[in-house]
Amino acid sequence: MIGRLNGTLLEKTPPLVLIDCNGVGYECEVPMSTFYNLPAVGEKVVMLTHFVVREDAQLLYGFGSHQERATFRQLLKVNGIGAKSALSILSGLSIDELVQAVALQETTMLTRVPGVGKKTAERLLLELKDKFTIDGVAAMNANQPKSASSDVLNALLALGYNEREALAAVKQLPSDVMVADGIRQALKLLSKA
Repeated sequence: MIGRLNGTLLEKTPPLVLIDCNGVGYECEVPMSTFYNLPAVGEKVVMLTHFVVREDAQLLYGFGSHQERATFRQLLKVNGIGAKSALSILSGLSIDELVQAVALQETTMLTRVPGVGKKTAERLLLELKDKFTIDGVAAMNANQPKSASSDVLNALLALGYNEREALAAVKQLPSDVMVADGIRQALKLLSKA
């Protein structure tokens, strides 16, 4: 099994990268979150990998961190999620956003990822609900009530804010905030940004 590549980055063509490791070129697919953090072509790169052997192909997937690879592997365990879907999810959402979506049971965040429909999003939320913590990342800000932060997040999304902005604002709210006050405070925070 190939678990790690250490070599020179030869090519970058989303989502594929080619890494030269002592004369052997390894081609691997990476999520966009990893792709954007790659060094320039010709520079040294270290990439963690996940190797898949199928009847018709041998595929290598690369990741910039242990957390990304662990999330990818957790997504593969979900019924109906393959490697392409897992890469798409990691490309469309940050790990924190994915953890937040699972914690809040928010299908709307997941369905905005290309290739993830409502049924797939519901299956993801159901199967990841109890086991989706990665390297000690809390599934949700512990000092916020689930219903209030969920309602505030839904309201911000309905007003047209993107997921990143809305999640960032919700994370800054005090623990005892009511929904109406939470929406007002979040809007103030977003207007300052």
